[in-house]
Amino acid sequence: MTAPEPRVRERPLSPHLQVYRWQVQMVTSILHRATGIVLAVGLIGLVWGLLALAGGPERWAAFAACAGSPFGQLVLLGFSWALAYHLVNGIRHLVQDAGQGYAIPEFVRSSWLSIIGSFVLVALVWGVVLAHWGHA
Repeated sequence: MTAPEPRVRERPLSPHLQVYRWQVQMVTSILHRATGIVLAVGLIGLVWGLLALAGGPERWAAFAACAGSPFGQLVLLGFSWALAYHLVNGIRHLVQDAGQGYAIPEFVRSSWLSIIGSFVLVALVWGVVLAHWGHA
């Protein structure tokens, strides 16, 4: 006589992005993690710029040409938005760590404020840079 096969118990799948309805709170959480990764990778560009600055005029000119190109400016704009979003949303998290803003309407409002505030902050910074120096 052979042993009976063990019954495979059907277990529910872990919740994942395809199960949940997208909400702004979920988007802000995902964006916070993604912008943290972008900032970590972007530090490579910052180190490149610092090394170019220390390396002399020729290396700095090469870096400045790359950063001043249309692609370079798009990367700088994206990096500055990631920095602004991570900053604003990080402040939001600090407020929540202090025990404020957990009611659902406040949570949704602060989520939208972190997204909109990051775009406003980037527009202000880039506006000042472009007004004073004419280019990024």
